[in-house]
Amino acid sequence: MSQLEFVQGNIACGKGAIAAGCTFFGGYPITPSTEVAEYMAAALPKIEGGCFIQMEDEIAGIACAIGAAWTGARSMTATSGPGFSLMMENIGYAFMTETPCVIVNVQRGGPSTGQPTMAAQGDMMQARYGSHGDYSIIALCPATVQECFELTVKAFNLSDQFRCPVFVMTDEIIGHMRERILIPDSVEIIRPKPAKPTDLPFGTDESDIPGFLPFGSGQRIHVTGLTHDERGYPDSSSYQRHEMLIKRLVHKIESRRHEIADYEIVNPDAKIIFICYGVPARTVQQLAAQDKAIGYLRLRIVWPFPEEVLKQFKNVTTFIVPEMNLGMISREIERHTAIPVVSVGKIGGDLHTAQELQEVANAYKTAGGQR
Repeated sequence: MSQLEFVQGNIACGKGAIAAGCTFFGGYPITPSTEVAEYMAAALPKIEGGCFIQMEDEIAGIACAIGAAWTGARSMTATSGPGFSLMMENIGYAFMTETPCVIVNVQRGGPSTGQPTMAAQGDMMQARYGSHGDYSIIALCPATVQECFELTVKAFNLSDQFRCPVFVMTDEIIGHMRERILIPDSVEIIRPKPAKPTDLPFGTDESDIPGFLPFGSGQRIHVTGLTHDERGYPDSSSYQRHEMLIKRLVHKIESRRHEIADYEIVNPDAKIIFICYGVPARTVQQLAAQDKAIGYLRLRIVWPFPEEVLKQFKNVTTFIVPEMNLGMISREIERHTAIPVVSVGKIGGDLHTAQELQEVANAYKTAGGQR
Protein backbone atom coordinates (compact mmCIF):
# COMPACT_ATOMS: atom_id res chain seq x y z
CA MET A 1 0.00 0.00 0.00
CA SER A 2 1.34 3.45 -0.93
CA GLN A 3 2.28 5.58 2.04
CA LEU A 4 2.85 9.23 2.85
CA GLU A 5 6.07 10.24 4.54
CA PHE A 6 7.49 13.58 5.66
CA VAL A 7 11.17 13.52 4.73
CA GLN A 8 13.98 15.69 3.43
CA GLY A 9 15.19 15.55 -0.17
CA ASN A 10 18.37 13.62 0.58
CA ILE A 11 16.39 10.89 2.32
CA ALA A 12 13.93 10.83 -0.59
CA CYS A 13 16.86 10.15 -2.94
CA GLY A 14 17.84 7.20 -0.76
CA LYS A 15 14.28 5.91 -0.65
CA GLY A 16 14.05 6.22 -4.41
CA ALA A 17 17.26 4.23 -4.80
CA ILE A 18 15.97 1.43 -2.57
CA ALA A 19 12.63 1.37 -4.42
CA ALA A 20 14.54 1.12 -7.71
CA GLY A 21 16.41 -1.95 -6.53
CA CYS A 22 19.75 -0.40 -5.62
CA THR A 23 21.80 -2.92 -3.63
CA PHE A 24 25.16 -1.14 -3.41
CA PHE A 25 26.27 2.26 -2.18
CA GLY A 26 29.89 3.30 -1.96
CA GLY A 27 30.86 6.80 -0.96
CA TYR A 28 32.31 9.28 1.44
CA PRO A 29 30.35 11.77 3.57
CA ILE A 30 30.39 15.40 2.48
CA THR A 31 28.09 18.32 3.30
CA PRO A 32 25.33 18.74 2.15
CA SER A 33 24.88 15.20 0.76
CA THR A 34 25.77 13.16 3.85
CA GLU A 35 22.20 12.20 4.70
CA VAL A 36 22.00 10.16 1.48
CA ALA A 37 24.90 8.01 2.67
CA GLU A 38 23.53 7.83 6.20
CA TYR A 39 20.17 6.58 4.95
CA MET A 40 21.74 4.00 2.65
CA ALA A 41 24.02 2.82 5.46
CA ALA A 42 20.95 2.00 7.54
CA ALA A 43 18.74 0.66 4.74
CA LEU A 44 21.00 -1.54 2.62
CA PRO A 45 22.01 -4.10 5.29
CA LYS A 46 18.30 -4.89 5.73
CA ILE A 47 17.97 -5.87 2.05
CA GLU A 48 18.99 -9.25 0.68
CA GLY A 49 22.30 -8.71 -1.10
CA GLY A 50 22.49 -5.08 0.07
CA CYS A 51 25.91 -3.61 0.80
CA PHE A 52 27.07 -0.21 2.02
CA ILE A 53 30.75 0.73 2.11
CA GLN A 54 32.18 4.01 3.35
CA MET A 55 35.37 4.47 1.37
CA GLU A 56 38.42 6.53 2.23
CA ASP A 57 37.53 9.30 -0.23
CA GLU A 58 35.28 10.16 -3.15
CA ILE A 59 37.68 8.72 -5.72
CA ALA A 60 37.33 5.32 -4.08
CA GLY A 61 33.58 5.86 -3.66
CA ILE A 62 32.89 6.12 -7.38
CA ALA A 63 35.45 3.40 -8.12
CA CYS A 64 33.70 0.83 -5.95
CA ALA A 65 30.30 1.85 -7.35
CA ILE A 66 31.66 1.12 -10.83
CA GLY A 67 33.02 -2.22 -9.68
CA ALA A 68 29.73 -3.19 -8.06
CA ALA A 69 27.85 -2.34 -11.25
CA TRP A 70 29.96 -4.86 -13.14
CA THR A 71 28.72 -7.59 -10.80
CA GLY A 72 25.19 -6.79 -11.98
CA ALA A 73 24.19 -4.73 -8.93
CA ARG A 74 22.36 -1.45 -9.23
CA SER A 75 24.94 0.84 -7.65
CA MET A 76 25.05 4.41 -6.47
CA THR A 77 27.17 7.07 -4.85
CA ALA A 78 26.44 10.60 -3.61
CA THR A 79 28.61 13.66 -3.15
CA SER A 80 28.87 17.42 -3.46
CA GLY A 81 31.21 20.04 -4.98
CA PRO A 82 34.80 19.02 -4.15
CA GLY A 83 33.90 15.33 -4.06
CA PHE A 84 32.32 15.61 -7.51
CA SER A 85 35.58 17.08 -8.79
CA LEU A 86 37.55 14.18 -7.33
CA MET A 87 35.25 11.68 -9.03
CA MET A 88 35.73 13.07 -12.53
CA GLU A 89 38.48 10.76 -13.79
CA ASN A 90 36.54 7.68 -12.78
CA ILE A 91 33.31 9.17 -14.14
CA GLY A 92 35.06 9.41 -17.51
CA TYR A 93 36.12 5.78 -17.08
CA ALA A 94 32.49 4.82 -16.43
CA PHE A 95 31.38 6.53 -19.64
CA MET A 96 34.16 4.87 -21.64
CA THR A 97 33.34 1.44 -20.22
CA GLU A 98 29.56 2.01 -20.47
CA THR A 99 29.05 1.26 -16.81
CA PRO A 100 25.53 1.89 -15.47
CA CYS A 101 25.48 3.66 -12.09
CA VAL A 102 23.83 6.67 -10.44
CA ILE A 103 25.63 9.69 -8.98
CA VAL A 104 23.70 12.09 -6.75
CA ASN A 105 25.33 15.53 -6.55
CA VAL A 106 23.84 17.78 -3.86
CA GLN A 107 25.31 21.04 -5.12
CA ARG A 108 26.81 23.71 -2.88
CA GLY A 109 28.61 27.01 -3.36
CA GLY A 110 32.10 26.90 -4.86
CA PRO A 111 34.75 26.85 -6.27
CA SER A 112 36.93 24.82 -3.89
CA THR A 113 35.39 24.25 -0.47
CA GLY A 114 33.35 27.44 -0.97
CA GLN A 115 30.08 27.36 0.97
CA PRO A 116 29.55 23.82 2.32
CA THR A 117 26.15 24.61 3.85
CA MET A 118 24.72 26.86 1.13
CA ALA A 119 22.91 25.98 -2.08
CA ALA A 120 24.10 26.50 -5.63
CA GLN A 121 23.73 25.13 -9.14
CA GLY A 122 27.36 25.66 -10.02
CA ASP A 123 28.13 22.10 -11.16
CA MET A 124 25.86 21.96 -14.20
CA MET A 125 28.63 22.48 -16.74
CA GLN A 126 31.02 20.29 -14.77
CA ALA A 127 28.46 17.49 -15.00
CA ARG A 128 28.33 17.96 -18.76
CA TYR A 129 31.99 18.54 -19.53
CA GLY A 130 33.93 17.67 -16.35
CA SER A 131 35.83 14.70 -17.69
CA HIS A 132 38.17 15.02 -20.65
CA GLY A 133 37.24 13.85 -24.12
CA ASP A 134 33.95 13.65 -25.98
CA TYR A 135 30.93 11.95 -24.44
CA SER A 136 27.28 12.71 -23.72
CA ILE A 137 25.46 12.61 -20.40
CA ILE A 138 22.05 12.41 -18.77
CA ALA A 139 21.41 14.75 -15.82
CA LEU A 140 18.15 15.07 -13.89
CA CYS A 141 17.24 18.08 -11.72
CA PRO A 142 14.51 17.65 -9.07
CA ALA A 143 12.64 20.72 -7.84
CA THR A 144 10.70 19.01 -5.04
CA VAL A 145 11.30 16.33 -2.45
CA GLN A 146 8.81 14.12 -4.32
CA GLU A 147 10.94 14.49 -7.43
CA CYS A 148 14.05 13.54 -5.47
CA PHE A 149 12.35 10.16 -5.03
CA GLU A 150 10.91 9.89 -8.53
CA LEU A 151 13.91 11.15 -10.47
CA THR A 152 16.30 8.91 -8.56
CA VAL A 153 14.19 5.94 -9.65
CA LYS A 154 14.22 7.30 -13.19
CA ALA A 155 18.00 7.79 -13.06
CA PHE A 156 18.53 4.08 -12.38
CA ASN A 157 16.28 3.14 -15.28
CA LEU A 158 17.99 5.54 -17.69
CA SER A 159 21.39 4.34 -16.52
CA ASP A 160 20.55 0.73 -17.31
CA GLN A 161 18.70 1.59 -20.50
CA PHE A 162 21.58 3.62 -21.97
CA ARG A 163 24.45 1.90 -20.19
CA CYS A 164 26.03 5.01 -18.77
CA PRO A 165 26.38 6.91 -15.48
CA VAL A 166 23.41 9.18 -14.78
CA PHE A 167 23.49 12.26 -12.55
CA VAL A 168 20.83 13.47 -10.13
CA MET A 169 21.74 17.16 -9.75
CA THR A 170 19.99 18.43 -6.66
CA ASP A 171 21.18 21.15 -4.26
CA GLU A 172 21.41 22.02 -0.57
CA ILE A 173 17.93 23.61 -0.43
CA ILE A 174 16.12 20.66 -1.99
CA GLY A 175 18.41 18.18 -0.24
CA HIS A 176 17.58 19.53 3.24
CA MET A 177 14.00 20.64 2.60
CA ARG A 178 11.30 18.50 4.21
CA GLU A 179 8.05 17.86 2.39
CA ARG A 180 5.36 15.24 2.41
CA ILE A 181 5.84 12.68 -0.35
CA LEU A 182 3.95 9.66 -1.61
CA ILE A 183 5.95 6.45 -1.74
CA PRO A 184 4.24 3.93 -4.04
CA ASP A 185 4.05 0.20 -3.44
CA SER A 186 6.27 -0.41 -6.44
CA VAL A 187 8.00 1.48 -9.23
CA GLU A 188 8.78 0.68 -12.84
CA ILE A 189 12.17 -0.96 -13.19
CA ILE A 190 13.94 -1.06 -16.56
CA ARG A 191 16.99 -3.30 -16.62
CA PRO A 192 19.73 -3.34 -19.29
CA LYS A 193 19.10 -4.80 -22.70
CA PRO A 194 19.63 -8.54 -22.34
CA ALA A 195 22.70 -10.08 -23.90
CA LYS A 196 23.54 -13.69 -24.65
CA PRO A 197 26.79 -15.19 -23.35
CA THR A 198 27.83 -15.58 -26.98
CA ASP A 199 27.50 -11.83 -27.68
CA LEU A 200 30.58 -9.67 -27.80
CA PRO A 201 30.69 -7.59 -24.57
CA PHE A 202 30.66 -4.29 -26.48
CA GLY A 203 29.02 -5.44 -29.70
CA THR A 204 25.98 -3.41 -30.74
CA ASP A 205 23.10 -3.39 -33.17
CA GLU A 206 21.35 -0.37 -34.69
CA SER A 207 20.55 0.90 -31.16
CA ASP A 208 24.25 1.64 -30.53
CA ILE A 209 23.72 0.24 -27.01
CA PRO A 210 25.40 -3.07 -26.19
CA GLY A 211 23.67 -5.66 -24.08
CA PHE A 212 25.11 -5.91 -20.58
CA LEU A 213 27.23 -8.91 -19.69
CA PRO A 214 28.30 -8.54 -16.04
CA PHE A 215 31.13 -10.49 -14.52
CA GLY A 216 30.08 -14.07 -13.84
CA SER A 217 27.71 -14.22 -16.80
CA GLY A 218 29.57 -17.11 -18.41
CA GLN A 219 31.87 -15.19 -20.74
CA ARG A 220 35.26 -13.67 -20.19
CA ILE A 221 34.76 -9.90 -19.91
CA HIS A 222 37.59 -7.42 -20.42
CA VAL A 223 36.90 -3.86 -19.25
CA THR A 224 39.32 -1.02 -19.95
CA GLY A 225 39.24 2.74 -20.12
CA LEU A 226 41.46 2.58 -23.18
CA THR A 227 39.92 2.81 -26.62
CA HIS A 228 38.74 -0.75 -27.21
CA ASP A 229 37.11 -3.04 -29.75
CA GLU A 230 33.84 -4.97 -29.39
CA ARG A 231 35.59 -7.58 -27.27
CA GLY A 232 36.74 -4.92 -24.83
CA TYR A 233 40.38 -5.37 -25.86
CA PRO A 234 42.56 -2.22 -26.12
CA ASP A 235 43.00 -0.72 -29.57
CA SER A 236 44.16 2.77 -28.68
CA SER A 237 46.49 3.46 -31.60
CA SER A 238 43.76 3.33 -34.25
CA TYR A 239 42.11 6.66 -35.00
CA GLN A 240 39.36 4.82 -36.89
CA ARG A 241 38.59 2.64 -33.87
CA HIS A 242 38.58 5.64 -31.52
CA GLU A 243 36.35 7.71 -33.78
CA MET A 244 33.89 4.85 -34.21
CA LEU A 245 33.70 4.12 -30.47
CA ILE A 246 33.36 7.72 -29.27
CA LYS A 247 30.81 8.66 -31.91
CA ARG A 248 28.74 5.66 -30.81
CA LEU A 249 28.95 6.66 -27.11
CA VAL A 250 27.73 10.15 -28.00
CA HIS A 251 25.15 9.08 -30.58
CA LYS A 252 23.37 6.55 -28.36
CA ILE A 253 22.27 9.45 -26.12
CA GLU A 254 22.18 12.48 -28.42
CA SER A 255 20.09 10.68 -31.04
CA ARG A 256 17.47 10.01 -28.36
CA ARG A 257 17.52 13.38 -26.61
CA HIS A 258 13.83 13.95 -27.37
CA GLU A 259 12.93 10.49 -26.10
CA ILE A 260 14.88 11.25 -22.90
CA ALA A 261 13.49 14.79 -22.49
CA ASP A 262 11.35 15.47 -19.42
CA TYR A 263 9.85 18.93 -18.92
CA GLU A 264 6.78 20.93 -17.92
CA ILE A 265 5.32 23.83 -19.93
CA VAL A 266 2.91 26.42 -18.56
CA ASN A 267 1.30 29.17 -20.69
CA PRO A 268 3.34 28.61 -23.87
CA ASP A 269 1.61 31.52 -25.66
CA ALA A 270 3.09 34.12 -23.29
CA LYS A 271 5.62 36.66 -24.52
CA ILE A 272 7.79 36.36 -21.41
CA ILE A 273 8.91 32.77 -20.82
CA PHE A 274 11.03 31.67 -17.87
CA ILE A 275 13.26 28.64 -18.35
CA CYS A 276 14.17 27.00 -15.08
CA TYR A 277 15.38 23.80 -13.45
CA GLY A 278 15.89 22.65 -9.90
CA VAL A 279 15.05 24.83 -6.92
CA PRO A 280 14.58 28.20 -8.76
CA ALA A 281 11.60 26.57 -10.49
CA ARG A 282 9.70 26.87 -7.21
CA THR A 283 9.95 30.66 -7.34
CA VAL A 284 9.01 30.71 -11.01
CA GLN A 285 5.91 28.62 -10.27
CA GLN A 286 4.95 31.03 -7.50
CA LEU A 287 5.37 33.98 -9.85
CA ALA A 288 3.40 32.33 -12.67
CA ALA A 289 0.50 31.74 -10.29
CA GLN A 290 0.40 35.49 -9.61
CA ASP A 291 1.15 36.85 -13.08
CA LYS A 292 -0.82 35.16 -15.85
CA ALA A 293 1.09 37.13 -18.50
CA ILE A 294 4.18 34.97 -18.12
CA GLY A 295 4.84 31.33 -18.91
CA TYR A 296 7.60 28.91 -18.16
CA LEU A 297 9.50 25.84 -19.25
CA ARG A 298 10.69 23.72 -16.34
CA LEU A 299 13.35 21.15 -17.16
CA ARG A 300 13.41 17.96 -15.10
CA ILE A 301 16.19 16.66 -17.35
CA VAL A 302 18.71 19.33 -18.35
CA TRP A 303 21.22 17.14 -20.19
CA PRO A 304 20.88 16.27 -22.98
CA PHE A 305 19.36 19.69 -23.54
CA PRO A 306 16.00 19.41 -25.40
CA GLU A 307 16.55 22.30 -27.79
CA GLU A 308 13.54 21.44 -29.97
CA VAL A 309 11.16 22.38 -27.15
CA LEU A 310 12.15 26.04 -27.53
CA LYS A 311 10.26 26.11 -30.82
CA GLN A 312 6.96 25.55 -29.01
CA PHE A 313 6.92 29.16 -27.76
CA LYS A 314 5.53 30.91 -30.82
CA ASN A 315 4.93 34.35 -29.27
CA VAL A 316 7.95 34.63 -27.00
CA THR A 317 9.94 37.85 -27.06
CA THR A 318 12.24 37.06 -24.13
CA PHE A 319 13.52 33.97 -22.39
CA ILE A 320 14.45 34.65 -18.73
CA VAL A 321 16.68 32.07 -17.04
CA PRO A 322 17.04 32.20 -13.23
CA GLU A 323 19.90 30.03 -11.99
CA MET A 324 21.90 29.71 -8.79
CA ASN A 325 25.08 30.36 -10.74
CA LEU A 326 26.23 33.21 -12.96
CA GLY A 327 24.57 31.87 -16.10
CA MET A 328 25.41 28.32 -17.18
CA ILE A 329 22.33 26.89 -18.83
CA SER A 330 21.38 30.32 -20.16
CA ARG A 331 24.44 30.07 -22.43
CA GLU A 332 23.26 26.68 -23.66
CA ILE A 333 19.86 28.20 -24.47
CA GLU A 334 21.53 31.01 -26.41
CA ARG A 335 23.11 28.39 -28.67
CA HIS A 336 19.71 27.16 -29.80
CA THR A 337 17.56 30.27 -30.26
CA ALA A 338 17.58 33.72 -31.82
CA ILE A 339 15.20 34.98 -29.11
CA PRO A 340 16.90 37.23 -26.52
CA VAL A 341 17.99 35.24 -23.46
CA VAL A 342 18.25 37.05 -20.12
CA SER A 343 20.36 35.38 -17.47
CA VAL A 344 19.30 36.05 -13.87
CA GLY A 345 22.15 34.47 -11.98
CA LYS A 346 22.29 34.50 -8.21
CA ILE A 347 25.04 33.10 -6.01
CA GLY A 348 25.81 33.06 -2.31
CA GLY A 349 23.14 30.59 -1.26
CA ASP A 350 19.97 32.73 -1.37
CA LEU A 351 17.16 31.66 -3.66
CA HIS A 352 15.55 34.14 -6.07
CA THR A 353 12.43 35.79 -4.69
CA ALA A 354 9.22 36.19 -6.66
CA GLN A 355 9.59 39.97 -6.37
CA GLU A 356 13.06 39.89 -7.93
CA LEU A 357 11.87 37.84 -10.87
CA GLN A 358 8.72 39.97 -11.25
CA GLU A 359 10.87 43.07 -11.60
CA VAL A 360 12.92 41.43 -14.34
CA ALA A 361 9.78 40.27 -16.16
CA ASN A 362 8.18 43.72 -15.90
CA ALA A 363 11.25 45.39 -17.38
CA TYR A 364 11.07 43.20 -20.49
CA LYS A 365 7.31 43.39 -20.80
CA THR A 366 7.43 47.17 -21.14
CA ALA A 367 10.43 47.02 -23.45
CA GLY A 368 8.75 44.52 -25.80
CA GLY A 369 11.47 41.98 -25.34
CA GLN A 370 14.33 44.53 -25.57
CA ARG A 371 16.04 46.44 -22.84
